[in-house]
Amino acid sequence: MAIKIFITGGTFDKEYDEIHGKLYFKNTHLQEILELGRCELDVNMRTLMMVDSLDMTDQDRDLIVNTCRHCEERNIVITHGTDTMAVTARALGQAITDKTIVLTGAIIPYKFGSSDGLFNLGTALAFVQSLPPGVYVAMNGKCFTWDNVRKNKSNGTFEEVGQ
Repeated sequence: MAIKIFITGGTFDKEYDEIHGKLYFKNTHLQEILELGRCELDVNMRTLMMVDSLDMTDQDRDLIVNTCRHCEERNIVITHGTDTMAVTARALGQAITDKTIVLTGAIIPYKFGSSDGLFNLGTALAFVQSLPPGVYVAMNGKCFTWDNVRKNKSNGTFEEVGQ
């Protein structure tokens, strides 16, 4: 079972500029993370964009949806910024029903050394292989359907909308 990973940026791939005290994008860290995790899955990665999800536009989301729709693989993981991950999940969930798509991200950048991104990516890869077709968000060891998830900004975790 081949898995496609689409990279869109987000905190997952941010680095810290010590001189200017700002986070920025350079290159994705996904290959390094997969090697560190000794991943033996058949994965194919493609960077769609490197943006903070707060800067993501409707056109960016359209690109994500259309790329997933025309993707040969039936199992897709998308790395995404957490602030608007639920918005992109909703766009995908309303448009695509015949593939298993799992969005994941990180609250803390991978390069900080204490990132939750490794755990989140690992669970996303497991969920994408075991869940039926649909769109999901995998964060903090939990999996949510696209139409029942939100980020709790007060504690930095994801939860069901009804909570």
